[in-house]
Amino acid sequence: MTADEIKQLIADKLPCEHIALDGDGRHWYALIVSGAFEGVRQVQRHQRVYAAVREHMDSEVLHALSMKTFTPAEWAQARQEAQ
Repeated sequence: MTADEIKQLIADKLPCEHIALDGDGRHWYALIVSGAFEGVRQVQRHQRVYAAVREHMDSEVLHALSMKTFTPAEWAQARQEAQ
C-alpha cells in the first residue's frame, strides 16, 4: 500500500485536519489530527483508526501501523512547544 492509499482509508472514516505517514510499504508510522478525537482516550482513538484500516491489516497488505493521535488543540500545543 502507498501512503496516499492509507491516508484515504483513514480520511474516509475520520474527519482529519492532518495526516502524515512514513513507512516502508508494510510498516507505517502515522500522525493523525482529528476533531473526532475530542474527549476520547488514546486507546479509543487508536481503535477508531484501526477500524478504518482493519480490512487491510487482516489481509496483511498493511502489516503494522504505529500512530500518534492529536486533537487540533493538542496538535497546536505540540507544535508550539516544538518551536
